[in-house]
Amino acid sequence: MRQIKVRSGRAKFIFILTFLFILGFMWTGHSLIKGQYQPVDSSDKSIIDINIPAQSSAKQIARLLADHDLIHNEKVFLRYCSKTGYDNSLKAGHYQFSRSQSLQEIVQDIAMGRIVTVDFTIPEGYTIKEIGELLIDRGLCSKAEWQAAIDLQYDYDFLQYNSNLKYPLEGFLFPDTYKVSENTDAETIIKLMLNNFQKVWQESFATQVANEKIYEIITIASMIEKEASTASERPTISGVIANRLRIKMPLQIDATVIYALGEHKEVVYNVDLNVESPYNTYKYGGLPIGPIASPGQESIEAAINPEKHKYFYYVAKGDGSHHFSKTHDEHIRAKAKYID
Repeated sequence: MRQIKVRSGRAKFIFILTFLFILGFMWTGHSLIKGQYQPVDSSDKSIIDINIPAQSSAKQIARLLADHDLIHNEKVFLRYCSKTGYDNSLKAGHYQFSRSQSLQEIVQDIAMGRIVTVDFTIPEGYTIKEIGELLIDRGLCSKAEWQAAIDLQYDYDFLQYNSNLKYPLEGFLFPDTYKVSENTDAETIIKLMLNNFQKVWQESFATQVANEKIYEIITIASMIEKEASTASERPTISGVIANRLRIKMPLQIDATVIYALGEHKEVVYNVDLNVESPYNTYKYGGLPIGPIASPGQESIEAAINPEKHKYFYYVAKGDGSHHFSKTHDEHIRAKAKYID
């Protein structure tokens, strides 16, 4: 009986030892696998550019990441992608990673398409020409690509296409801050801005103005945007325009002459007022043929709701504000005071 007990105790010891060995092996294996998910170098935050070509498979992406020492193991990357369902949703594009990112973070960035983007801001009052120059300077398109894009016809109800218009898109590329991928083409950028205009109009102005009046309102708003340096004066300048239009008095707005000339001028001379253009509100009555810039929301609001007053004239005072006059004689005296 004593011998049987010894053998039983030895078997139990061997079983426990084997169990602990297996447990240790499993723990070591788990730790090793877990380590494969960790950053390659948590202290290395330097940026590494990765360009994933279109139609790349998960296996090809794994090889690309391994070649740049961004992941520990390609097979672990593929197993993780398969397990999480990301293997069929990895997106092409230009990415920026660092070796301080974990495998999970890198996979999620690629699956979510968090590619390198470019931010740009279109200021209020910019013209089509100025918007193009800004995008060209940012490297988003070439001059030829911009010209080709603005020459296209876009299917939006608020646009008009007339051979006498300088740029049919003028006034409707909404001033705002945009974020696009580096390879976004000019046509896509234009649609982005037109969609933004449509969204802003529907959310803020559609209940105030009938659709057939959009073009007229944006034309007026564009003149307000170019004429008003002080936000508080926008409704007042809008009121001057409304008063003149009501009695069929020429608008005589310098900004329309500058637009017709196609070049920026600090001072408009008498000879400039004779420029032959349907935008010239000194030469032709009523509104110019179309907008002369991209107005912001405040100028659109002012165009829709002009201030009610009896002013028909205004002159710049030299400090960004204007002096408003009811009569021509008062206007002449104001010009003598602030200009002559």
